[in-house]
Amino acid sequence: MVTETKDAVRKDWDTYFMDIAYMVSTRSRCSRRHVGALLVQGKKLLGTAYNGAPMGVPDCSEAGCMIAEEIEVKTVDGVERVVKKQRCIRTIHAEQNLLLFTDRADREGSTVYVTDQPCWTCANMLANSGIVEIVYHRSYPKDSDKVSRLMEQKGIRFRQLEHYDPPAQALMEVSQ
Repeated sequence: MVTETKDAVRKDWDTYFMDIAYMVSTRSRCSRRHVGALLVQGKKLLGTAYNGAPMGVPDCSEAGCMIAEEIEVKTVDGVERVVKKQRCIRTIHAEQNLLLFTDRADREGSTVYVTDQPCWTCANMLANSGIVEIVYHRSYPKDSDKVSRLMEQKGIRFRQLEHYDPPAQALMEVSQ
């Protein structure tokens, strides 16, 4: 959302911080998904992170993706179905890097802005991090229901910016 003043057009805080998260995501060298994350307390930016291989280790663009396949049983309309999921395990997720490179004291009561809805593992880590809110843009259907339930159980505000348009220079094709 953009508000207009008599002097200029000004972005709201959600748009401002999500724009920054998308720009941070441009540092990722993952060929499957660029993800950026921010830690914000009030209106103060405390940290940024993106997904990538550990420092000093070849990343996906150099060594290729390291795909692991997982199988999960899901019940939909009372019918159990086996669902296969593929995940690249070469990279540390943006949310994980954010937690590694910020202090616990800074996370208490803070908000995480992330370009993509957290996966199950990241959601679990964020649930224990001290944050009170997660704001994301793109959904991640593979873990969406479980993650939403977890955030509700933990009392963490969890919301998607549905009518948000990322900066054009930060976009890439996303593979599921």
